[in-house]
Amino acid sequence: MSYDIRDLALAQRGHQRIQWASRHMPVLNQLKEEFATEQAFRGKRIAASLHITTETAVLLSALQAGGAEIALSASNPLSTKDDVCAALVEDGIHVYAQYGEDLPTYQCHIKQALAIDPHLVMDDGADLIIALHNSPAGGSVVAGIEETTSGVVRARALAADKLLRFPVIAVNDTPTKHYFDNRYGTGQNTIDGILRATNTFLAGATLVVAGYGWCGRGIAMRARGMGARVIVCEINAIRALEAVMDGLQVLSMAEAAPLGDIFVTATGMAGVIRPEHFLAMKDGALLANSGHFDVEIDVAGLRQIATGEQEVREHLSEYQLPNGRAVYLLAQGRLVGQVAAEASPAAVMDLSFADQALCTHYLLNAQHQLAPGVYDVPSDIDERVAQLKLQALDIKLDTLSPEQVAYQHSWQYGTEG
Repeated sequence: MSYDIRDLALAQRGHQRIQWASRHMPVLNQLKEEFATEQAFRGKRIAASLHITTETAVLLSALQAGGAEIALSASNPLSTKDDVCAALVEDGIHVYAQYGEDLPTYQCHIKQALAIDPHLVMDDGADLIIALHNSPAGGSVVAGIEETTSGVVRARALAADKLLRFPVIAVNDTPTKHYFDNRYGTGQNTIDGILRATNTFLAGATLVVAGYGWCGRGIAMRARGMGARVIVCEINAIRALEAVMDGLQVLSMAEAAPLGDIFVTATGMAGVIRPEHFLAMKDGALLANSGHFDVEIDVAGLRQIATGEQEVREHLSEYQLPNGRAVYLLAQGRLVGQVAAEASPAAVMDLSFADQALCTHYLLNAQHQLAPGVYDVPSDIDERVAQLKLQALDIKLDTLSPEQVAYQHSWQYGTEG
């Protein structure tokens, strides 16, 4: 075993917490049994760069049960759970990650994960995929999986420049991922992270959401449910119109800056909140990012204009501004629901990680049929994940009668027939 983690002695607590997550992931547990019986991944090596949480551990356990050898690095230095790392190492997975590791260590750990010479890579943010493309390593890689919006953007950019070496499935874009994990999971964990870091009161507060994609919708929905007034900032006309139709106020960031008590970015874009916005904000405004990379809030610009900086609570830093006001940055501008909270709950990650598990199985079997490029999750995989989840919840669906099937495929029936 090769690994670089904080403390192997933390393994027992990690196992306890992983077991709790597993209780709420029935779909993944069923797939684990199937993989174990088939030995679907025997002889295959998988390198992964993921948020190292209890839910991720359940996913990797399913792949390992199918015979895979796995090497894992973090996809965010501040979302790593050291006890989970220890438990995974004890279970025979190569883990290279420590909470709070600096950038050189983070990059070194990615290289160590790739040293396994993987057949497949699993990514959350595309750092692993990019590292492969920046080095001559990875000659055995036949396919990859990307979990999050920002990583899919990077993979598509590689493909557009004709540099992508292998097929990548965009798990983020499939309905059983973004309808549920992004909307309900991110919606909940973002609010959870804000509350844990600040203990603020949402009822009556004005919360500004930058971006009304699936994550932004979920954040807005949860905030409204707790009594906040929600303002949306958007660059997309259709999404802005949808926010209006959902009963929300839509403003530019320049207009929203003086009004908000809490600001949350969920765009996948850099430089969404900038120095001119910080200077226009109320004294005491809170700044949180729910996007994958720490670029949505211009933290460097904030530090440049600040006259003072201090940590006032765990995951909460105060920045004094030259106008005498102060703003507060959560989680160093990193993904607040992963850093200050515990990420999305296991029950919703059961869907996203089942997608990943089945896509891994699909890619290792269909690799020779796919040219380099970014692909959607096959619809039958998406449908199966949804059906398995409904079965686990003991929810039954109606079915069409033979007459209804005939009607559905007929042109003869109409007003008179």
